[in-house]
Amino acid sequence: MADVPAAAADPDHDPRDFRNALGLFATGVTIVTTKTGTGEPIGLTCNSFSSVSLSPPLVLWSLSLRSPNLPNFLQATHFAVNVLAHDQIPLSQRFAKPLPRKFEGVAHNFGVHGMPLLDGAAAQFECRTEARHYSGDHVIFIGQVLRYSYADLAPLGYFRGAYAAIQPVTPA
Repeated sequence: MADVPAAAADPDHDPRDFRNALGLFATGVTIVTTKTGTGEPIGLTCNSFSSVSLSPPLVLWSLSLRSPNLPNFLQATHFAVNVLAHDQIPLSQRFAKPLPRKFEGVAHNFGVHGMPLLDGAAAQFECRTEARHYSGDHVIFIGQVLRYSYADLAPLGYFRGAYAAIQPVTPA
């Protein structure tokens, strides 16, 4: 392990270098969805998803304060987290771009509270917004899971700034 000084203690730390360090933590890839105030489905690619609690069932994800989607998620009472399957890279790329009508031509349905659920996802979590916390340059959204589903599909991963396969490893 390299002995690197604590960059976060330095107000002049290099954000790119910090991002490189964070990139060593492999994550899954999700698309978080909700509806606008007028009922239009919206979504964005996100890898900041994590579980919080089993009882009650809580999850979290975070969104940049600079995101054009922030006002929609702040007003939303519900959201859905779609954990992408390994073959959904094009979907991840589509929802990572600032495109209008991202759902046009994308196979999806709607959950019990009207949140968009993407067909073919490895797992889906339908949530009621429980709390929002402002911290740094992001808002952390905590949701109570009201309903979930999953399939026996390999998930899509993200590691060192690139898509990655996630597969079990048998300990020696």
